[in-house]
Amino acid sequence: MEPFYHHLRGHKYLHYDLYLFHMTSSLFFYNKSKVIQALRYHFMTRKEIRLIMILVNVFAITSAALFFFRKISPLAFLMGSVLWFSLMIAFWFILPYTIYKRAATFKDHFTVTLEDNHLFLENERGSRSWPWTSFSSLIESPHFFHLYFDSRSFFLLPKDAFKDNSVLEARSLLSNKIKK
Repeated sequence: MEPFYHHLRGHKYLHYDLYLFHMTSSLFFYNKSKVIQALRYHFMTRKEIRLIMILVNVFAITSAALFFFRKISPLAFLMGSVLWFSLMIAFWFILPYTIYKRAATFKDHFTVTLEDNHLFLENERGSRSWPWTSFSSLIESPHFFHLYFDSRSFFLLPKDAFKDNSVLEARSLLSNKIKK
């Protein structure tokens, strides 16, 4: 059976059938563990979160040193440690898992088409197209391309979805179309 896009072969379209788990259909599904890792990467690349993490780590190291030299009580050191553990658990576990559970996108399957002028996304419920100018920036993590609309909203495009050298072509197209 010919794919639905067989009539586009002579055009300037780059069409990628996205798939995970080595599926043969044109649909892709998000891998939960990889999405969680990508969400962690998103949080750790935010300037405000990095600043908070640096300040909390400096505070924890300082409180450990002061406790070692007996300048503060064990209770103060314990409170600093609890603060450090709480933030690490929040950024590493609670936030990514909460976002994963709330976002229906990660439980759905899609077909994505990368074209000269826009990105086209579709599933059985409908479709949506974005011109490349809708994206403000692009970040690449180990398993995804993070396509940012603004500093808080983004779309995760899995690298696993691209066959062989197509990842290099997709990286080139995305970096040319999405300027920081």
